[in-house]
Amino acid sequence: MFSTSYAETMDEICADDRANEVAAFETVLDKLAAAHTVGPASAAAVDALFYTNRLWVFLLESLADERNALPANMRANLISIGIWVLKEIERLRQGEVSSLADLIQINTMIRDGLANTTGTAEGGAIEVGDEETRELVHEDRA
Repeated sequence: MFSTSYAETMDEICADDRANEVAAFETVLDKLAAAHTVGPASAAAVDALFYTNRLWVFLLESLADERNALPANMRANLISIGIWVLKEIERLRQGEVSSLADLIQINTMIRDGLANTTGTAEGGAIEVGDEETRELVHEDRA
């Protein structure tokens, strides 16, 4: 007889979700890296910014959902980062910013945090509140 506990099943589902999130960030980072080499006014940048925007809009919708199991302070930190990312995308589109480096850096940090998470959605071990990230996100608010 096949017997799997609810906790084991949820751990597998969360692991699959994390793997999908990491894969989505990998795709976005590949596109951002390609755009970074040819410049923010290139067709590659338009493509990269489009996909980055789509990913973060999806993540923000998920983070705002009351059924999201992440701790409230982690959700709030990720929402702040997501808002910064969307603003940075718009600044790049408008030509107010000339480098994709900060966008690459933030997305890399989030991807690395997801890739290194050993906990489930309930416990999570994503480090999004490090000093460097807070400086980038909060300097935008000043």
